[in-house]
Amino acid sequence: MRGPRVGMGVKGDISILCAGAALLAIAGGAHAQAQPAPQDDPFDDPLFQQALPPLDPVPPDPAAPPAVPAAPADPALSEPLPPLATFDTVPPEAPPEVKDEAASLVRYSVTVSGLKPIGLEDEFRDLASLYKDRKDTTNATQVQARADEDVKLAERMMRAEGYYDGTASATITPTANKPGEVSVAIVAAPGTRYSLGTIAVTGPDTAPPGLVLKALALKSGDPLQALAVENAEAQVALHLPEQGYPFIRLGPRDIALDEATHSGDYTLPVEPGPRASYGGFRVEGEPILDARRVARFARFKSGEVYDSREVDDLRQALIATSLFSTVSVEPVRTNAPGPDGTETVDLLVREVRGPWRSLSVLGGYGTGEGLKITGSWSHRNLFPPEGALILEGVAGTQQQSVKSTFRRSDLGKRDRTFQASAEVARQRYDAYDAETLTLGASLSRQSTPLWQKRWTYSLGGELIASRERATGSDLLTRDRGTYIIAALPLQVGYDRSDSLLDPTRGFRLSARISPEAQKQTSAGFDGYVRMQFDASTYRPLMDGLVLAARARLGMINGASRDSIAPSRRLYAGGGGSVRGFGYQELGPKDLDANPIGGRSLTEFAVEARYRFGNFGVVPFLDAGRVGEGSTPSISGMRYGAGIGARYYTNFGPMRIDVATPLARQRGESRVAVYISIGQAF
Repeated sequence: MRGPRVGMGVKGDISILCAGAALLAIAGGAHAQAQPAPQDDPFDDPLFQQALPPLDPVPPDPAAPPAVPAAPADPALSEPLPPLATFDTVPPEAPPEVKDEAASLVRYSVTVSGLKPIGLEDEFRDLASLYKDRKDTTNATQVQARADEDVKLAERMMRAEGYYDGTASATITPTANKPGEVSVAIVAAPGTRYSLGTIAVTGPDTAPPGLVLKALALKSGDPLQALAVENAEAQVALHLPEQGYPFIRLGPRDIALDEATHSGDYTLPVEPGPRASYGGFRVEGEPILDARRVARFARFKSGEVYDSREVDDLRQALIATSLFSTVSVEPVRTNAPGPDGTETVDLLVREVRGPWRSLSVLGGYGTGEGLKITGSWSHRNLFPPEGALILEGVAGTQQQSVKSTFRRSDLGKRDRTFQASAEVARQRYDAYDAETLTLGASLSRQSTPLWQKRWTYSLGGELIASRERATGSDLLTRDRGTYIIAALPLQVGYDRSDSLLDPTRGFRLSARISPEAQKQTSAGFDGYVRMQFDASTYRPLMDGLVLAARARLGMINGASRDSIAPSRRLYAGGGGSVRGFGYQELGPKDLDANPIGGRSLTEFAVEARYRFGNFGVVPFLDAGRVGEGSTPSISGMRYGAGIGARYYTNFGPMRIDVATPLARQRGESRVAVYISIGQAF
């Protein structure tokens, strides 16, 4: 028998046995199929017998390590495997990587070179991400991204100014001896600036010829700036509709750059469309104003050459009626021939009704005039078309009134307004007490905040019944009574200022003349003429600073002061007159220091209006005089000085003025305060 085999002997023997068994199986299978001739018994082969393992037990090897007992079989291994569909195939999320944020943050400084000589550095600093986001916490990657974006910005800006060969680069380097800080250098190389070469316009010509090139206003040799080119094209799109071409279309521009001459040849395709003349009107939307009514607002006639400025004027006039929430006016082709080779176009007006009813409340305060709150309700189209009813009430410490007004706008023609009103008022002032009933009617052309007009006028009539008495003790008996007054006021104004409530430049002129006849119950008839002239000017001195000045002259001719009703005399003092004095406080007084009014008036005022943002400061100096005679004079002028605050809103400034009279006299206020909307003048 052979000795024992160490290591893999058992495995090798088993392999041989298995191989032999396999050979026997194959042989058996082949014998079963082919039944070959019998062969010698393999068990008689000595080599086969030698390869068989020994049958006797092999004694253990004393040098071999002790055998490790086999672990007991796990019962779970004998269980069947679960189906694959029951497994979760979504991989688990990786745990978040923990970083030291403080260590990754950096600070940086920025330098720019190459843009200042061409005038772009300041604009670049205003737009660059490196400057706008400088205060934000950042890391090195974000700094690099901002620098890359600003390189593109610098190159776009250079191209926009005509430096088409301009390049820019950014370099980021650590700052020496400053851990966590880097320096970013933006370096621009503009190169040579390109200029305009030849300038050409393609497409049909206009009548008269050359309108497009004239409106384009580009010149060969000028810098090839993107903004200048875009502005020139915008002028073409704006100017040609003013010359009869409402359907103009601009094609895409073409600029051929020549690197050798550093110039660009510019070509603009223009399709002017037909030259047009006015036809009729069409109305779409809610039937507020029909085509015939719309035609009254037009400042042009059918057959005239189309002008977009006149069409825009028509649209603004429709907006000023306050009947629409939106209204548009646009030309519509008719393909019908017009005069002088034009094509007739109709104007299509699209109307969308707005809110016709409105409720408003205003409040103010003035020394001597007291607190006053005014509320009004109006229906703009209660009597169509454009027939409005307005109810107004005033509740104040010294004045109370109720007023009803009927107003017909655009009567017969544009901007002509008829108005009839009735008012009952009660007044308690230092100069007089009065209970008044006023009936009035007028035909006028007046400015509104939406439609400021250059020329204005008003012609009307008033019938006044007033029970009055002067508050002075010496006039207590003589001036008590009822006055019946008939007046024909006429007013004309000329306005070249740039705003109705907050003018900053220009001037205004106005004149009011009112012939009046008066009958007092205890006296006869008196006739007189009241006149007043106003002028104001506005001049900007610098950004945010406007110098404003005004003058006023008033006079009454034809009757003595004491025979005129106290409410019809001339007075001065108050927020719209001479600040520093109470309402009607300046002028002649009786023995009890109560104002008694006069027949002549002189006023001057100057103020400096400084605005910063939505706020403003206004120092001012006012002067005034009221005389017993009918001729205005500057003798004995009184002065008031003060300072005001302004808060500017979208409808006008809120005004608070505080003033004091200079050389104050007995009975006059030490400090006067005025609160209202709008500038003093």
